[in-house]
Amino acid sequence: MKSSKVVHSRPAEAGVAWPVARTCPFTLPDQYAEKRKNEPICRAQVWDDSRTWLITKHEHVRALLADPRVTVDPAKLPRLSPSDGDGGGFRSLLTMDPPDHNALRRMLISEFSVHRVREMRPGIERTVHGLLDGILEQRGPVDLVAELALPMSTLVICQLLGVPYEDREFFQERSEQATRVGGSQESLTALLELRDYLDRLVTAKIETPGDDLLCRLIASRLHTGEMRHAEIVDNAVLLLAAGHETSAAMVALGILTLLRHPGALAELRGDGTLMPQTVDELLRFHSIADGLRRAVTEDIELGGITLRAGDGLIVSLASANRDESAFASPDGFDPHHPASRHVAFGYGPHQCLGQNLARLELEVTLGAVVERIPTLRLAGDADALRVKQDSTIFGLHELPVEW
Repeated sequence: MKSSKVVHSRPAEAGVAWPVARTCPFTLPDQYAEKRKNEPICRAQVWDDSRTWLITKHEHVRALLADPRVTVDPAKLPRLSPSDGDGGGFRSLLTMDPPDHNALRRMLISEFSVHRVREMRPGIERTVHGLLDGILEQRGPVDLVAELALPMSTLVICQLLGVPYEDREFFQERSEQATRVGGSQESLTALLELRDYLDRLVTAKIETPGDDLLCRLIASRLHTGEMRHAEIVDNAVLLLAAGHETSAAMVALGILTLLRHPGALAELRGDGTLMPQTVDELLRFHSIADGLRRAVTEDIELGGITLRAGDGLIVSLASANRDESAFASPDGFDPHHPASRHVAFGYGPHQCLGQNLARLELEVTLGAVVERIPTLRLAGDADALRVKQDSTIFGLHELPVEW
């Protein structure tokens, strides 16, 4: 594939321009490697010119994401565009600090426990195999983003939340717009439209209860006064938007990566027990959600640098997951890498709530593709694949294949 576009650093006093475009699924800008080695905590150039630091080293990333002196309060974060403000007043797991965050997370965590997710496996398997049945009836080429990755992740999250699948075109479009880099006015408008949609849906579920995550929250948290209506709605926005965008992106990137590494694919086809570690290596290798924004609330000494109260932080999960001091040969894809310490799901109190579900979706979908389409290959030139370089969730626009 063509090399990644690099947004070159400005003079040292200005720092690294952020956001950095990612245009290739298999490489990171060389800038990350240079920074990890020579200046792992460096100044970042952001839209509002606030004092902001880019954090690139694995140990520093983990330390800061677990530090109580670091906040996710939207009003304090570095801004990436003129319209990038306080998040429209949303109150979800992504915008709350402990102890409020911890209390809310405890209310939701049981829905994403290992046990609960394991119970979802048969349904996800039926969904995946049903989609593959339809794909295999076609002659190809077939776009696996449109025909497998996106409908799989959308069906799963719709069934979990109780969101009508027939509304998928509306919320997929709004979710994609809302996750654009920089927090544009268009992104905020899409987010508000998604919130309004889910507000009406939650209201309808109050009047007509069912058996889904939103209904269970209404029965066990809203009616008891533990959660407010707006909190259920805002967290439903988070779960719906992030839940299907991230899984769809990783399924497509995972299939592409395996096709580009035939040795690993052959080994996986011969030994399915390698799938869990393959999934973790894929998560580390791609790190699709990069550049977490944070802010410092009290002075922190780290790596010989004083991060002062009020400073902004850009925490690069992608760079941390390619850190040579944490992972052997990190720029290569190898399912035998010990990748369990990756930070693709974040780290600390805000580590991704849905990671058990995401892993299961990947294991089931990739496993079914490997088993059922042994002659799968790319249809066309890998260099021509279009990637989502303007999204906070990295991925492919399409993945044409044939067999």
